[in-house]
Amino acid sequence: MKRQYKVLSILLTLTLVFGLLFSYVFAADTTTITILETADLHGRIYPYEYAIDSYDDDTGLAKIATLVKQERAIDPNALLIDCGDTVQDNSADLFNDLPVHPMIEGLNFLNYDVWVIGNHEFNYEKAFLEKNVATFKNSVLSANILKTDGTYFVKPYEIFEVNDVRVAIVGMTPPHVTQWEASAPEHFEGLTFPGTVEQSKKVIAELEGKYDVLIGAFHLGPEGEHGYEGSITIAEACPEYSVIFCGHAHSKYNEVTNGVHIIEPGKWGWALAKAVIKLEKTDDKWEVVEVVTENLETKTVKEDEDVLAKFKFVHEQSIADANLIVGEITADFIASPDYITGEAEITTMPTSQLVDTSVIDLINEVQMFYTEADVSSAALFNFGSNLLKGPFKKKDVAFIYLYPNTLVGTKITGANLKKYMEWSASYYNSWKDGDVTVSFNPDIRGYNYDMFSGMTYEVNLSKPAGDRVENILVNGLPLVDNNVYTLSLNNYRFGTLLGLELVTMDDRYYDSYETLQDAGRIQAMIVKYVQDEKGGALAPTVDNNWKITGVDLESPFKEVIFDMVRKGELSIPTSEDGRTLNVKALNVFELIDEGVLKVSTYVVQTGDNLWAIAGKYGLTWEELNEINDLENPRLIRPGQTILVPALP
Repeated sequence: MKRQYKVLSILLTLTLVFGLLFSYVFAADTTTITILETADLHGRIYPYEYAIDSYDDDTGLAKIATLVKQERAIDPNALLIDCGDTVQDNSADLFNDLPVHPMIEGLNFLNYDVWVIGNHEFNYEKAFLEKNVATFKNSVLSANILKTDGTYFVKPYEIFEVNDVRVAIVGMTPPHVTQWEASAPEHFEGLTFPGTVEQSKKVIAELEGKYDVLIGAFHLGPEGEHGYEGSITIAEACPEYSVIFCGHAHSKYNEVTNGVHIIEPGKWGWALAKAVIKLEKTDDKWEVVEVVTENLETKTVKEDEDVLAKFKFVHEQSIADANLIVGEITADFIASPDYITGEAEITTMPTSQLVDTSVIDLINEVQMFYTEADVSSAALFNFGSNLLKGPFKKKDVAFIYLYPNTLVGTKITGANLKKYMEWSASYYNSWKDGDVTVSFNPDIRGYNYDMFSGMTYEVNLSKPAGDRVENILVNGLPLVDNNVYTLSLNNYRFGTLLGLELVTMDDRYYDSYETLQDAGRIQAMIVKYVQDEKGGALAPTVDNNWKITGVDLESPFKEVIFDMVRKGELSIPTSEDGRTLNVKALNVFELIDEGVLKVSTYVVQTGDNLWAIAGKYGLTWEELNEINDLENPRLIRPGQTILVPALP
């Protein structure tokens, strides 16, 4: 009996030992890799928007830092990536002359492993970019920025060894830099930007056999633009990637394409993107068995005190600069910034893209003055752009003119000016019967809709895109195709026109940056104009030189519909990424069909006709016919029930 117990004891001991051994072996053959990413921080360390001098609760590197520390506590070997557009915007240019820019210093302070070059890194002289590359302490990546001799400008990729796993990270930059910065080719002198899929395939071939996990760190959105491929197309062409971290689109998404996880954490520090990659080793080869991606939002996260303390000087200097008084505003420029609600915050559609306003006229006035151009064009970079009565401060300039663009004067033929205007007017959707609002094309960003001064014109939305701009007069005379005009515009849009082949570099006759350097940025020129030409007093003026035609927005339902919007009972769709507002018109007939707009009934009486019934409800007989879809609107019978509006 004792012998049996002894054998049993030995067996149990052996089972335990082998169990522990197998457990150890199994554990040694599995591992997880954590990768974290930010994108489009755009000068934000503190959660603060200096253009409006206001706290912004879901932005900033200080909040990101808290999440990074949290994730490193879980996985100390987590890799940290920033996908570019880092050093531009939010008063970041105040610090461009420092030996290390605060945004780069911030990345170093948090020990980022990778920084990917974005397109806005090229907004300044090339020496500034080179300084930022040199002062970032770890790997600067982009696989599609090449020198003229075909070598890489920075590393195309970096291979990290984490938990005995080789993690290859590939960087990518939008190739359209050459067009966006076309008026200042010195910003990218000696560099070329080949295609994204082309370079991705090339780098993957170079990396063959050198990695266990392949990661994309792209300053690209999901969709391509301007002829280059976006992250979705790259994932379809290159399924070798396990995860592609994105930027540039300022969007929030987390999806899978062709087995590749594609994720972007929004803009300004809205979230920290996270990927956890599980691997198993089989026959001495690591295989990815699971990928989980998510965006960790910052809205409710507390700022990291170490970051706040280190960069307090940036915050204080930025606030002081934003509040520097440069003049006096004599009256509010736009009474109702939001077209429907009238509020300062734009939640429906911006008034400034539906009618001419004094804000756009001021920008165009400044541009025409310094270029001495016949015509000027400008876009609304901030939907809520406005100037309010009181002190005119530097932050007000940044609020109405968001970007550090410079000013260009170019020659352009009348025919090509018309093409440019049509390109701009494609921002609008065509009007259809029943629409009580004008809507915008979801595929076009609001900053690509330009409004023109120095001419009068109409945009006829009953016509298709490409054939809408009518009755153009320059200095009171019809636009002549073969005439050459002078046009004032920002450097970004000049690049657009080069890409559209509407102008050439030889057509450029003025470049504010060449003449004035940083003082030639349009923001600075607005300040100079107000002080030198307006005596510091800024009054709203609008010439109403353009208007939308080919629409009939009046309806007895209009105010009912607008009131539903104001009460939150009805919302206006935005583009999928949320960056274009008002992408679908509010349409009376559609809202009735959907049951959103309530209707009543009317029983036809002897002697009634559709025209008389419609008149009782403030409608035309055509509108009443469309609501009821009558077989023969001229033949209605006593006792017949028809739908009529249930007006209050």
